[in-house]
Amino acid sequence: MKLNDLSPAEGSTKNRMRVGRGVGSGKGKTAGRGVKGQKARSGVAVNGFEGGQMPIYMRLPKRGFTARNSKSHAWINLGRLSKAIEEGKLDAKNVTEETLMAAGLVNKLGDGVRLLAKGDAPKKVNITVTGASKAAIEAVEKAGGSVTVTGPRKDTAEV
Repeated sequence: MKLNDLSPAEGSTKNRMRVGRGVGSGKGKTAGRGVKGQKARSGVAVNGFEGGQMPIYMRLPKRGFTARNSKSHAWINLGRLSKAIEEGKLDAKNVTEETLMAAGLVNKLGDGVRLLAKGDAPKKVNITVTGASKAAIEAVEKAGGSVTVTGPRKDTAEV
């Protein structure tokens, strides 16, 4: 089979209706827009307008806010970390934020990397990250490794 042999299934496609091309076409004269009025004119956009009734987006309450000092950490679970070490992407002796980025486990560092406890902890691994959950630290130490929490990154910290 070649690309030029391909065609859509029978009856799955229809030709576009050309409106306003004479009364005999079935969509001539007003072209399916009815008679006069705002919506019969060109350039009409009445999205969200409900005919004078209070629109839904104004009836619903506003909720929440975005804190101006919020931090955005990249995060990684222990399961993904141990899988990467097994595949040879990471060296278990020295796992840092830079090595995680180089291995493709973290896309953006942002305000640092946070270690979370989902999955099995890798054996005898030394990890240096910005933050870690208590459960993640316990799991790594139980598996014979160590976690060093450095706190907020210096290059993004406010002065």
